Amino acid sequence: MNTSQVSTRIADPDSVDAAIESRFSARAFLPKPVEREVIEDILRVAMRAPSGTNTQPWKVHVLQGATKDALIAKVCQAHDALALNPDLAKDYAEAYDYYPTQWVSPYIDRRRECGFGLYGVLGIGKGDKEKMHQQHQRNYKFFDAPVGLMFTIERVMGRGSLLDYGMFLQSIMLAARARGLHTCPQAAWNHFAKLILPHIGAGENDMLVCGMSLGYADESALVNTYQTTRVDSKSFTHWVE
Repeated sequence: MNTSQVSTRIADPDSVDAAIESRFSARAFLPKPVEREVIEDILRVAMRAPSGTNTQPWKVHVLQGATKDALIAKVCQAHDALALNPDLAKDYAEAYDYYPTQWVSPYIDRRRECGFGLYGVLGIGKGDKEKMHQQHQRNYKFFDAPVGLMFTIERVMGRGSLLDYGMFLQSIMLAARARGLHTCPQAAWNHFAKLILPHIGAGENDMLVCGMSLGYADESALVNTYQTTRVDSKSFTHWVE
């Protein structure tokens, strides 16, 4: 952007709002490829995301084609093995706690609503472990998206850098929407970081933050009709007067 950031005016605020409000976690993508120039442009825009003292702690690894397919095969094999032998879970510990160790309301209620709602759309009944396993494994196939992104951070960085990272990820997702693309941010990959990090060439001091699917959403897919609910802004806003 050559113009002053201070003086720039947003000519079409409705489009900005539309990008935010139409973002969702797409779980089915078309095989239509995404050009490298488009991916580079999305990352160019997202690099303007804020970070504490401008540390910019993000590292992005882009997977396509054979490299992506090879990672999918590795992780799906491990995921299948874990289903057969839950004791293997100790070998796939996450580097940081994405979810709380103890769930309380209203968060557990929202989590359940999301899970039951998604499985309900797909016709997966409670207790159908095989179908649940297969649907969960869709994460490890990037939901058939042509582009997989892996995000890492150096372990030396503090907890606040993960907050910075969240703003970077949101910037990527909104820039993708501006270009007609959809995304799905995925913490599911974190369990298999020990397989992923060497595959993507990450350094020994790097930690996996999450993965993301990127591509053109399949508008005909039933799973993409599911919409999560949001609480009204009044319920989480406290006006201090």
